[in-house]
This record gives sequence, structure tokens and C-alpha cells, in this order.
Amino acid sequence: MKPLHAAGLLLLPISAAILLNAQPTQAPDHPAVTVHGQTYTPQLILARNMGSDVDQTTAFPPHKIAGNIYYVGTRTLSSFLIVTPQGNILIDSTYERNVPVIEKSVQQLGFKFSDIKILLGSHAHGDHQEGDALVKQKTGAQVMAMAEDIPALKAIKPGGKEHPVDRALHDGDSVSLGGTTLIAHLTPGHIRRCTTWTMKIKEGGKSYNIVINGSLRPPTVLTPAISDELNRSFRVVRSLPCDIQLGDHPAQYNLQTKFAKLKANATNPFVDPAGCNVETDIQEAMFHAILDEQKRE
Repeated sequence: MKPLHAAGLLLLPISAAILLNAQPTQAPDHPAVTVHGQTYTPQLILARNMGSDVDQTTAFPPHKIAGNIYYVGTRTLSSFLIVTPQGNILIDSTYERNVPVIEKSVQQLGFKFSDIKILLGSHAHGDHQEGDALVKQKTGAQVMAMAEDIPALKAIKPGGKEHPVDRALHDGDSVSLGGTTLIAHLTPGHIRRCTTWTMKIKEGGKSYNIVINGSLRPPTVLTPAISDELNRSFRVVRSLPCDIQLGDHPAQYNLQTKFAKLKANATNPFVDPAGCNVETDIQEAMFHAILDEQKRE
């Protein structure tokens, strides 16, 4: 497999072991779609999102994105810290083995890990929320999750730990702390419980809308129910006011390229309204291509 340049990122060949952990290697790698001049297949998207084992566990340089939101995740697994005067909010604990990595990133930014008061997530997969129990153990944070996601979260028990859930959320619910409010939007499809988060921040005297996308990557088999859910989710995400788009995998918002442009007193590269729906365009095109293939079979 040759390297593919997509949205400013270099996608390197992925090992069989990585694909084995994420989807069956014997599955045909089709269909292919071309969006904004780049070609994608299901396995290329998966490789782009997950990277190698090292990528998944190595800290990306922690940094301020805008306003009071910071990146504290790894090279390929996002984790966001939202800082408020009354304590902080963490979105996505990722794998349990990454919790010390996230803790160190939080500390490098000058914040205390113990100041995390609320823990949120994108969806109940281990690479996004396996570390919830350990974060709660270390910080005492209140764990809040979309009600539809709770049964799957409860099944994630690293080392036998019970998965904590202190508050069940529903579509449109708000989570507030220290003057910051996040809104939970149910956007199923990738799995049937994904959450997209929105919030407003202020920077340089301006107000910006942030959208933190849960994955919209369609499964390889689409049932009528899943198709209906994805169609609804695409409509929901496209309707959200957006100046800064983030995602549960950094590649979904071109983190590497934007971070490279991040300089003091320069235009913030994360403010990118024109790019807010690029990831949605990719996943919606793949969804329709998979659906068309199924209809022809």
C-alpha cells in the first residue's frame, strides 16, 4: 500500500495487527470515494484514525486550541480539557493505559489533574472511554454519558473495574460548570449511541462555536435502522453552528497541519468554518457508496 496524502496528513501503511484489532482484515477494502480531491477506502479511513499502537499511546504535544479548551490526547486518540474557574471538564479518557499520559499533558499545561470535576465521552468504545473508571478514581469526577450508551459503557471493565456513570444524559441535555456549557447531541450511526458535543468559547473579544464530533464512520453493513440513524446524524451535524470543528480522532480535523501553523499572535488555524463539514462530507459519501454497493448485491 502506498502512502496517501489526505487533508494535509501522510497516511502510512498500516500493519495487519492494527487492522485485526479494528476490523477483519479479510473484509474487502471497498468502496472507494473521492471527496475534496482525496480518495478514501474504509481501511484507509481506519488507518488514518487509529495509526499504530505507538500513535495511540504517545502524547501529542498538549496545547491550547482556543478560549478555554485544550488538547491533551495522543497522536491518534483525542482527549480535550475544558478549563473553568470551578474546576475542569475532560472529554474522552481513551484507553486506561493512556490515563497517565493524559494526566501528564494536563500537568504540562499548568493544570491539576485532580481539578477535573466532570468526565464526558464520545461513545462506548475502549479507545475513547476505557479509562473512565481510572479517571474517576484519580479525580472523583462525575461521569456523565448518553443514556443510550450506558449499557455498552457498563460492559467496559478494564481489570474488572465497574464502569462509573453518575448522570444519564439525553439528546439536547446541557452540562455546565464554571460558566461553560456543553450541549449533548445524539448522533448515532458509527455505533448507535454516539455523542457530538457543542459549546461556545470566547477568544480575542470574539465568540466561537465549537463542534466536537463523535465518529460518523459508517459500519460495513448498513441495516435500514442504521441508515435512518446516519441520515439523521448527518442532518444534525450539518445544522450545528460551527467555527471550530474537532473530533474524537485528531485526523478528523487535521490536527497535525493546524498545530504546525499555531503561532503566538497569528491567526488561529483551528478557527476554520469552511472546514467544519469536511469530515461529514467524507463519511456521508462513504455511507452512500456502501449503501449503493449493498443494493447491487
